[in-house]
Amino acid sequence: MVQSTKQQQILGYFIEEAKEHLDTIEQGLLNLQATMADAEEMNQLFRAAHSVKGGAAMLGFDSIQKISHHLEDYFKILKENPVKIDRKLEDHFLKGFDALKALIEALQSPFGLRPEDADRALRDSAPAFAALGKHLNGLIQSEAASAPASTLPANAVAQVNNILKLMLQLFKQGDTPKGRQQLMTLCVKLAQLDKTSQPWVLTVQTAQRAIANPNASFAHLAPLIIKELKQASDLLLTGRASEILPSHALQKFVGAGQAAAPAVKAAPAPATTLAPAPATVAPNVSSNGVSGNGASNGAGAAAAGVRQRQISIPADPKGAARALLDQFNKGELIQIAEFLMKAIQ
Repeated sequence: MVQSTKQQQILGYFIEEAKEHLDTIEQGLLNLQATMADAEEMNQLFRAAHSVKGGAAMLGFDSIQKISHHLEDYFKILKENPVKIDRKLEDHFLKGFDALKALIEALQSPFGLRPEDADRALRDSAPAFAALGKHLNGLIQSEAASAPASTLPANAVAQVNNILKLMLQLFKQGDTPKGRQQLMTLCVKLAQLDKTSQPWVLTVQTAQRAIANPNASFAHLAPLIIKELKQASDLLLTGRASEILPSHALQKFVGAGQAAAPAVKAAPAPATTLAPAPATVAPNVSSNGVSGNGASNGAGAAAAGVRQRQISIPADPKGAARALLDQFNKGELIQIAEFLMKAIQ
């Protein structure tokens, strides 16, 4: 009886989280063109499908895992290849979403998700996802064929991604004159990708001048600049440079009278991280007295300032699940599930 109660508890957690993710996906799909115009909303679609996939894999719901994985893959393609959305593409996405939603709803029925129903859902959704892939690929090819000849280097995508990663790392290291100077140098490299595009150059220079303003903290600059440059680079790389425009939020960080981004001479400010994570539980678990990668996990937890506790986990999967349910609350269980999914991918 205890085992059944615990199983129902963790299933309830999964269903509750999955329904929230389904709402996110549905809202994004109902106006897909507007969703694509906002990089963060597209990221939310991708993350929602990814989270459902991870939870389903943990609980052994193969059909839910596969269908959410299909949606995740196509959201990723759409993120990397912005196209003009048509009604047909929206319909294909909604059919895939409906298949996933039906499976989640079946979990709540008196009989649960029966194997025969799961298999049928997979078979029925296969043509819809095949049609989605074919149509999306056709839109991408049409977009590429109609795009004007680009003066961008062949490896422009890789260059942009690498520069943005370096900028994010520098922001995380904290506010120092040297760090600001390095960030400004990276802005110069970004602008050089396409000197002929005035909207692109203007946006990058605005970011550069904002970084040069010593009164603008990294805590405020980091998320804004990374998002702004990512959105602008996406437009540049897809032949839509004319749509690039620095936001008012970014422009307000530009110091008055700055004609160019000067070298920073301000005194170092206190180190600031992008988003300090709250303290979480890092279990140091063992199976039948044998440590399971405890050294690396323990070192990582100590470095992050995470509190630890030690528990023993039985070798059999069901016993391990019961031990985790007894020791951790809902939020901690979700973090453990996400960590495990990343580790096995």
